[in-house]
Amino acid sequence: MKGRLGYWLKSCLRAGWLNLCISGLFASSLLLFSQLALAATPETSSDDLIHFRVGVLANHGVQKGIERWQPMMDHLSQEVPGTHFEVVPVDFDEMSRQLLAHELQFIVTNPGQYFNLSSNFPLSWLATMKSHMHGGATFAIGSTIIVRADSQIYTLKDLEGKHLVASDPQALGGYQAAIGLLHKMGYNPENYFGSLRFLGFPLEPIVYQVRDGTVDAAITPFCTLEEMIQDGLVKKEDFRVIHPTMPAGYECLVSTQLYPNWSFAAADTVPPAITQKITQALYALGPDHPAAIQAKTLGWTAPISQLKVIKLFKELQLKAPPPPLHYTVLKWMEKNKEWGLALLLLFLVSTVYHLWLEYKFRQKSDFLIDTERQLKDKALQVERMKSAAILGEIGSGLAHELNQPIAAITQYSEGGMMQLNSRGDADSDLYELLAKINAQSARAGAVVHRIRGLLKRRKSQYEALSLDEVVTNTLALFRREFQQQGIVLTQEVRGEPYSLFGDAVGLSQVLVNLIKNSLDAMAEMKPDREKRLLLTLEYGAQQATLKLVDNGPGLKGKAQDLMASFYSTKDDGLGLGLAICCDVMRQHKGLFTIDNCANHADLPWREGCVVSLSLPRNLGTCERGS
Repeated sequence: MKGRLGYWLKSCLRAGWLNLCISGLFASSLLLFSQLALAATPETSSDDLIHFRVGVLANHGVQKGIERWQPMMDHLSQEVPGTHFEVVPVDFDEMSRQLLAHELQFIVTNPGQYFNLSSNFPLSWLATMKSHMHGGATFAIGSTIIVRADSQIYTLKDLEGKHLVASDPQALGGYQAAIGLLHKMGYNPENYFGSLRFLGFPLEPIVYQVRDGTVDAAITPFCTLEEMIQDGLVKKEDFRVIHPTMPAGYECLVSTQLYPNWSFAAADTVPPAITQKITQALYALGPDHPAAIQAKTLGWTAPISQLKVIKLFKELQLKAPPPPLHYTVLKWMEKNKEWGLALLLLFLVSTVYHLWLEYKFRQKSDFLIDTERQLKDKALQVERMKSAAILGEIGSGLAHELNQPIAAITQYSEGGMMQLNSRGDADSDLYELLAKINAQSARAGAVVHRIRGLLKRRKSQYEALSLDEVVTNTLALFRREFQQQGIVLTQEVRGEPYSLFGDAVGLSQVLVNLIKNSLDAMAEMKPDREKRLLLTLEYGAQQATLKLVDNGPGLKGKAQDLMASFYSTKDDGLGLGLAICCDVMRQHKGLFTIDNCANHADLPWREGCVVSLSLPRNLGTCERGS
């Protein structure tokens, strides 16, 4: 405990945290006295233990890594009183990350990884592992390049342009040693292979890729193939080793030279007294100890020189990856706390100011866009008002001029009917023809009168009417056009008919516009297609609904745009038909919708357009008059 306290105090003073050191020293003193008071007790609570995390390469998976190394950690926990060691199986990148975050205090890894890590993290090399094979050799890391037994690859030259897999670019035996061999043989490893993929850990899938013919060859660590054959995972006769050698005293084939075995290293945060006891415990571990057997080692020895690894890295010009940017920033902050805090404060203020400016800019931008949109809407409204004014003047004059010939036609037809009646020919065909002319002229006069009323914005005359009669009279106007275009008209009436209050001329005008639009749309259809028009009238409890469905090409724009004034998809259209329909339905407190048949599943066909008119059964008392 004293050693830990002294080491902690030195670290605090080195970092410059004087106030923290003083308060921490007081707390540590209290802890020290409390531990001295409990020293007489034979058992130590788990809360009083110093926990150490040991990162090991999980080259055969996390679970197997725990099974292999946790007994070794339990042995160290027994040999070093007051400590508890926990194994943490990781890959290369995770080992670097956890070391940076001070989550690992010890690592067990290959010398290549140790060389990379020691360039950025202070590490102490404690021991080198003796291999459980090859008579306990300490040089037991190398690369074995394997192919299928029936492969046409026999030499390193044959690997050119082939597809390979390996474990990790930081793996000494799983990649770097093989690349060093190719470099030594005069090949350029960077563009030598057709492709090279790294599969990570565990190592077994790398061998399976070769067995299944997914790749041409694989770079595996030394003895991986033999161990899988021994465990019954693969068959020996299915594989062949490229550039094989078997050094004296070894039992496995290898394609490269051998490098020092795995090393046990400690971070600089571990007190020297602890590392000394761990080193002694590792050296004293016998080959027949259960922890050594489980870890597949014959023990540990003094650290082996890394000269071969250093030469390999120099030949390949493999440099340790630079430390992460945030790690460099943290180191600089530790040395320059005042400047670091000032820069951090400046950065925060600048960020807030930038966000405020961006907010104000976006606010002004949205305001300008909204203002521009309003100006465009106003300009469009002015244009429409001008068009409406011009149209009103023209329409008023036109309606006034049309009244005279329509009145003349009405008078002539009535005069002819009176003469025929006086002669006793009231049942003749001529009398019937003059009656039809008189009815249509009266109807034309009513339409002109309504147009004048719309232009002058006068309310229409509402009276009791039969919607069936309005529909029948309207369809009679298109009987000849239906015959000419070959349109099949289907009428359906649902419910019990009743009378409605409304403007018969206005509703008839709406139907005329809608039917005319359907006829124009179906006129564009191919001659071989059947033209169909469905008109349904449904009497509900509160409203009557009239639907007009055609099987034409459907809408050519948005319904909202089509209902706007002076908007038309026809070359000769004025853009007033649907706008007038909307105005009439609005005066009747009704609902007017237009849509494509594809959006309605209850219609008999999917192509075409559907128009729906809904009229309330009872209008208000004030709305039944003028």
